[in-house]
Amino acid sequence: MVNPVTQSQNATKAILCVDDEESILDSLKEQLKRSFGRQFLYETANSAEEALEVIDELVGDAIDVLIIVSDWLMPGTRGDEFLVQVHQRYPEIVTIMLTGQADESAIDRARQEANLHTCLRKPWREEELVNTIVTGLSRA
Repeated sequence: MVNPVTQSQNATKAILCVDDEESILDSLKEQLKRSFGRQFLYETANSAEEALEVIDELVGDAIDVLIIVSDWLMPGTRGDEFLVQVHQRYPEIVTIMLTGQADESAIDRARQEANLHTCLRKPWREEELVNTIVTGLSRA
C-alpha cells in the first residue's frame, strides 16, 4: 500500500524499489531522496507480488511510475520474471535490475523481454545508482 507519509508535496511521479532485504530498500530510498529530494515519491516493496500491487495502486491514483529498481534474487518471483511482467503491463516504465547473483542469461532475458535499462551489481556506489536513474529518466 502507498504510504502517505512518503508522498512529497504535489509529486505525481514515483520510483519504486523492490528487494526482499529491508536494509537494501532503506539504503536505496535514502540515496534517492538525498539526490532527487522531493521530485518523486519513493515507494518500496519486499516482493514482486507486493510491487505489482503498489504499481496498480499508484497508477490508479494517477501517479506515474517512472522507474523500477528490482533485486534479482527474491523469494517467489525472480527479478527478471517480475520485470518482464511489468514491461508487458506497463511498457513505459524504465526497468533496472540490482543484483549480486544474477546469471547472464537472466540479465539477457530482462534486456530482451523487459527492455532492461541497466543492471547494477551489489554492492553499488551511490554515484552509480544516481547516474543510472538520471539516464533512465531521460528514457521515461
